[in-house]
Amino acid sequence: MAEITFSPRLARIKLSPSTLAAQRVRDLRAAGRDIVGLTIGEPDFETPPHVKRAVISALERNETKYPPIFGIPQLREAVRNKFIRDNGLDYAIDQIMVGTGSKQILFNTLQATISAGDEVIIPAPYWISYLDMTLVADGTPVVVTCGMESGFKLTPAQLEAAITPRTKWLMLNSPGNPSGAIYSRAELLALAEVLRRHPQVWVLSDDIYEHLRFDGVEFCTLAQVAPDLRERTLTVNGVSKAYAMTGFRLGYAAGPRSLINAMVKMQSQSTAGVNSLSQWAAVEALNGPQEFIAERAAAFQERRDRLLEILNAVPGITCDKPEGAFYLFPRIEGVLGKTTPAGQVIRSEQDFVIYLLEHAGVAVVQGEAYGLSPHIRISIAYDLDSVVEGGRRIANAVAELR
Repeated sequence: MAEITFSPRLARIKLSPSTLAAQRVRDLRAAGRDIVGLTIGEPDFETPPHVKRAVISALERNETKYPPIFGIPQLREAVRNKFIRDNGLDYAIDQIMVGTGSKQILFNTLQATISAGDEVIIPAPYWISYLDMTLVADGTPVVVTCGMESGFKLTPAQLEAAITPRTKWLMLNSPGNPSGAIYSRAELLALAEVLRRHPQVWVLSDDIYEHLRFDGVEFCTLAQVAPDLRERTLTVNGVSKAYAMTGFRLGYAAGPRSLINAMVKMQSQSTAGVNSLSQWAAVEALNGPQEFIAERAAAFQERRDRLLEILNAVPGITCDKPEGAFYLFPRIEGVLGKTTPAGQVIRSEQDFVIYLLEHAGVAVVQGEAYGLSPHIRISIAYDLDSVVEGGRRIANAVAELR
């Protein structure tokens, strides 16, 4: 029997390094190893009780049929109200759609709009999937390095320099994964000034960590601060992070009708309508009590503070204070070139990640996966004891290097 051949697009992408790291943790634990896993961005909190009850109620009402591709009207109305309440943005119902997680929303967007050779500006560090989704869509990623010196944020000068006649999209993620950086109102306005000079450039604003902010930092989104750019901005969000609903796989977006219609067309031939029970759960999440979100953000802030204190006391490691999300992204340049107790030289961040896992029993992800080296990403979406223990193991492991 002849072996199947694979599409060339498959060779352009890779499996998610954070997913692979999490699987390695599971494998080692199954083998009896004591591993502190700090790899995945999944809140350790439970889905709120009122959301769980909404699922049961939907089942009892037999809300189990094929849902509309756009999303059920009740959810699109809840999304509309959320944008009004939280962002001062008023979209019509037909400017809103629902997808299987914000990831599918992003995927649909690029598939529906990118032609071969179109460029997508991706500030680094970036969420892993931005690059691969662009490549699958036959687009050309234009990665712009935004290091610690700029607070991991794109500057207007960098944006101006990256734009070409082929630029189709700018990816903006605030609060950012993996950096936790948040663009201020003034910073977004400065980027908007550049974008006004280049009307061919659209903006994909990924706001999934919107509610996970620390120290009272304000959140703004581009369509909010630059209303004249709203007709070429897609604002994307979801319920996974703030509401601890990762398994529900539900995201949503608001933007120009023509773009929303194209994305719905794309979705109609892939996943079609989103799981009906997830949609009713999201209705309750968006319409129900919101106070618990701030309480959970405060818990993440405590974890950030505790881990930051540990890491910044470690020689060779420096870490900025993230303003949101639930990650730390320390620079590890000072540990490169050192030697492990087993005599191996740490030549790369990958060597360091392996050393931490094998020698100290703590799992993190290499910064290269997010487009910026030499860094590591540490998730604090775990209980405080695990976060602190992971930090201590990292500190002890570094202390043993020579």
